Amino acid sequence: MSLFTKHQTVLNKAIEALHARTFYAAYPEHPAPDVYGETADADGQVKFKNQLGKKFEELKQPGASAWGGQEESPYTQEALNISYPLFSVNTLIDNSKKAFHLWRKVNVQDRAGILLESLDRVKKRFFEIAYATMHTTGQGYMMAFQASGPHAADRALEAIAAGYEELNRFPEKAMWDKPMGKFNIQLNKEWHAVPKGISLVIGCSTFPTWNSVTGIYGSLITGNPVIVKPHPGAILPIAIFVAEIQNVLEENHLDPTICQLAVDTFDKMITKELAENPEVKLIDYTGNSVFGSYLEALPGKTVFTEKTGVNSVILDSVEDADKAAANLAFSVNLYSGQMCTAPQNFYIPADGINSPAGKISFDEFAQKLAAQINSLVDNPKAGPFVLGAIQNKKTSKRVTESETLPGKIILKSRTFENPQFKNARTATPLVVEIDSNKKEIFSKELFGPIALLIKTKNTNESIALAQEMAMKHGAISCAAYTTDAHVREKIADEMALATTPVSFNLVGGIYMNQNAAFSDFHVTGGNPAGNASFTNPEYVTKRFTWVGHREPVKG
Repeated sequence: MSLFTKHQTVLNKAIEALHARTFYAAYPEHPAPDVYGETADADGQVKFKNQLGKKFEELKQPGASAWGGQEESPYTQEALNISYPLFSVNTLIDNSKKAFHLWRKVNVQDRAGILLESLDRVKKRFFEIAYATMHTTGQGYMMAFQASGPHAADRALEAIAAGYEELNRFPEKAMWDKPMGKFNIQLNKEWHAVPKGISLVIGCSTFPTWNSVTGIYGSLITGNPVIVKPHPGAILPIAIFVAEIQNVLEENHLDPTICQLAVDTFDKMITKELAENPEVKLIDYTGNSVFGSYLEALPGKTVFTEKTGVNSVILDSVEDADKAAANLAFSVNLYSGQMCTAPQNFYIPADGINSPAGKISFDEFAQKLAAQINSLVDNPKAGPFVLGAIQNKKTSKRVTESETLPGKIILKSRTFENPQFKNARTATPLVVEIDSNKKEIFSKELFGPIALLIKTKNTNESIALAQEMAMKHGAISCAAYTTDAHVREKIADEMALATTPVSFNLVGGIYMNQNAAFSDFHVTGGNPAGNASFTNPEYVTKRFTWVGHREPVKG
């Protein structure tokens, strides 16, 4: 049985879900023993611990010049002391150039089978990846498992499905028959999907797999060799993905350097050298806007970016103020606000918001939000695991510095003790009241657990400001609460013009931070927060070019 046949049912379901946009998950998100095995969690933790202080020797890449690695756990604030093979840019490029001409000749079914098989192998390592993610990003256990394991695999599957669908959109060949009266002109025509060339995927420190696998698998399914350049602070989770891809490639008698890992260190980074190399044709990037804009401006490259943005919450009216505040408090607390979809700017009218219980004043709602944040933080069974740890020391510094913003502090940030990791780097959300005329304060991303409650004249000003922030500075998500149908339509329309999706009236167990594979487009590509979207057709079609040949039919 071919690998394609083995995984065809999953691929067909994924393609169907792409079109229907309904719920589909190929990889269960709950780390349940009856799904993954009774010992899967313990085995994964042991594998992670056994890797500490050692060389990561799973990669099948020749030509390493040295070994290095500088990952540090946000939970222990100690170095992981894992070292990885380091390669010169020339070696990486030379390997990819050779692999390109092999991989582009592999038909799309075989490519899909190999990539789907790699995800099947990765599935067996979800728990190991979860612990690797915890101790590089600071995510809580459940988020680390879900985001770096099942959810990332679903996003990878989505990219495979989208690529497979687009590569099969047109026939490989056809006989063209044009009537000309007394005779016909007949041509045999054929079409080839020609990959662009070497693909560079630049990872981020907070979501090392979820934000990278779509680019990796999107480029691989369309025939491009990939160089994966992880963030120096979060290597191990994506290294495991790359190792499994290489394993399946080698088992199928293909060059494992079709997908390479390009590790660097903080003191000797190779990102720019790779990005500027003329052989690199495709670049995927997640990170800050300054570097993202630099990449977008490079000549001769097709670039896919997810950059920084300013995410808004528009509060007009609510059915239940406590449920709305609880939902938003969870969004603020989740992974200590270190998500590109986390809310930052809360627009609340000065005269308050309407509810069936009567008008709720600005101050009253602010206190409800603060109380809900504290309630979760102080819950020993939930708080430490929802908030996780702070990945970067710069984020902790940003929280401290934000306490001096020219506004009223509603809730001060504080540290808390994680029961499992006494030395974890932590910070609870800082909540600050800001007047709507202080645009210079809230017109930039303050990455981390920082929430700004912006007092507006009315809902119309709230909408206008949210739209302006998205148009000028980018936004990836937006939440809105209103019980008025006309206001809802206005928010939807105005934010659509700012190419920003809106989550309306969320309460309960779904939050504005979350994006579902096969249904939600992550980033629209239409505002300064990024120029690409997971996963619309353009995300894969820009990775290859259709080329046609024709020849007269022989009589």
